[in-house]
Amino acid sequence: MAAWFIFAIALSISLSTQVSGSAVFELDLQQFVNTQGLLANGHSCKPDCRTFFKVCLKNYQAVVTAGECYFGTVTTPVLGANSFTILEAGSFSKPIRMEIVGYPGSFSLIIEAWYQPVDKFNPDLMISFFAIKTKLEVGDEWSQDVQADKETTLRYSYRVICKENYYGERCSKKCSPRDDHFGHYTCTPEGEKSCFPGWKGEYCEEPICREGCSMTNGNCTMPGECVCRKGWQGEFCDECERHPGCLHGTCQMPWQCNCKEGWGGLFCEQDLNYCTHHKPCQNGATCMNTGQGSYTCTCRPGFTGVDCNMEVRECDSNPCKHGGKCMDLENGYRCTCPQGFEGTHCEHSSVTCADSPCFYNGICREEKNNGRSYVCQCPQGFTGLNCEKKVDKCTTLPCANGGLCVIHSKMRVCSCRSGFTGQRCEININECATNPCGNGGTCIDRINDYNCVCAPGYTGRNCNQVMDECMSQPCSNGGSCHSGDNGKSFSCMCPAGFTGPHCALVVRPVPNRELKDSFPWVAISMGVGLVALLMLLCMVVIVLRHIQRQRSQDEQDSETMNNLSDFQKDNLIPASQLKNTNKKVDLEVDCAVEKSNHKHKNYHLDYNSAKDFKDDMSQEDKCHNHEKCLEEKIPLRIYSEKPECRISTICSPRDSMYQSVFVIAEERNECVIATEV
Repeated sequence: MAAWFIFAIALSISLSTQVSGSAVFELDLQQFVNTQGLLANGHSCKPDCRTFFKVCLKNYQAVVTAGECYFGTVTTPVLGANSFTILEAGSFSKPIRMEIVGYPGSFSLIIEAWYQPVDKFNPDLMISFFAIKTKLEVGDEWSQDVQADKETTLRYSYRVICKENYYGERCSKKCSPRDDHFGHYTCTPEGEKSCFPGWKGEYCEEPICREGCSMTNGNCTMPGECVCRKGWQGEFCDECERHPGCLHGTCQMPWQCNCKEGWGGLFCEQDLNYCTHHKPCQNGATCMNTGQGSYTCTCRPGFTGVDCNMEVRECDSNPCKHGGKCMDLENGYRCTCPQGFEGTHCEHSSVTCADSPCFYNGICREEKNNGRSYVCQCPQGFTGLNCEKKVDKCTTLPCANGGLCVIHSKMRVCSCRSGFTGQRCEININECATNPCGNGGTCIDRINDYNCVCAPGYTGRNCNQVMDECMSQPCSNGGSCHSGDNGKSFSCMCPAGFTGPHCALVVRPVPNRELKDSFPWVAISMGVGLVALLMLLCMVVIVLRHIQRQRSQDEQDSETMNNLSDFQKDNLIPASQLKNTNKKVDLEVDCAVEKSNHKHKNYHLDYNSAKDFKDDMSQEDKCHNHEKCLEEKIPLRIYSEKPECRISTICSPRDSMYQSVFVIAEERNECVIATEV
């Protein structure tokens, strides 16, 4: 099943490639000359020959004839009138391109010039017909040609080139450059694959690993890589990995731990000669192994610490004052004092007011102060021991809440952030002071902003939007609230005993007498009366329909008897020859009877039931007693065995000794009519 699926995919890809075409025929229409503005039939165009072209590319023919354009056909829009140079315009672009599936190396080309009248209802007329046949190799070079036909001339050029990614003399070789998981290559002018640097293989899908990478212990997925397999490491994957936890060991194969000299233990973690391996003692100290990786160091004079790495330095306590520099000596230290100070620790000042130590017109006073022999009284704007520092006014004015101190008109001013005020920006502006929150909302002041905590049923930045009236629980006494109009209105469904818009009103109990008086007798009486009226109307309708039906039945019977009484004849047929049927269906007499050159009319008689028919037959036997026959009207229908003729017998109500009999019997495709006494 999978093989069939793969085959179907390959076939569909192959067919789609063929249908799309591998070669492209390009036609460049350049100039058309029709000086006289004539059609092929010799007539002139009115007013000008608005010219468009039909191009047909087909297989090579010894004699080029019109027919199926095997390779393709193109119709251009109107490109000019009479004589013109053909340029790109609107939807028309040059050159005209037609894809060819399986280019054979030769073709036939038909170019027709047509006139398109301005009037859309007039048909297009041919101006000229040009046809060529040629063999042409695939290439970028254009072939120039000029065709002339009577009064017209067409100048054009053409060529056949391979479609993108197709190569060869017939454009039959396909090569699509790619740089993905399935290949990394470009295509040569001959259509061959050319691998990108760092790739190899038939489809350039195999990367070339770093030079020197072990072929057995390493691999790569990208060019220049060297990815080691498990158990191997190093730039070229030629170094084995030791056993995890191995400290001082080596390996010849992965996961080994061979201890170096002076080390022992399962993971080579035990140092058998720590002093030799590590040389922990410094500054000329003597090291002694004490076993199990332990040692002791004997320090030289002037050093201390476990490894004798700490020099004994008295200057670490900063004994020198006033910036004096301390120098460690083998036995003690010495302070080098800056100018103006003296003493073992530079604690005494050697500068006096006579040396004018105060800058910027500072006033010097002789006074012992913290090892100094003078004190400088600085003018405004300066500070320091010798008034050498200029006072920064903003340093003594700290601004709160991120405010910035600035000098404005020789004054210190705090520039506050948005939301703060005050001389030092220490006051937070209360945005809630204007009460922006409506409908009972609570305002919470923020930095340069505020928030509103809305009451139930309201929302929005200022609680000015009604969210749901029912959220404020307007219904009292357990009433259920139902919101409407998108939450802007509500209604309360009150429990028993309460009423009002908010169920706040108590219903007053009604005494038994009032309940009795309030029983809806009027409504019940009206309902009963309405039902009685409807029943009476129904009865009246039924009676009227019955009377109307009876009247129409009497009129029909009377008409029938009147018609039949006029149709009494002397012909007699015995009753034994009559045939009947018990089927209750309509009877029509459609047969023509010829007797004495007379034509008889058709009569229609109806039965009510088969029982009526039997009663009529019994009545017929007693028909000789004409007194009883005169008292009754007995319609009777008797059928013949064939549907073409039917038999009917009727007792006449007239004062006569004859009984009228209307008999229709089939004899030789004729009907006989007679009467019987």
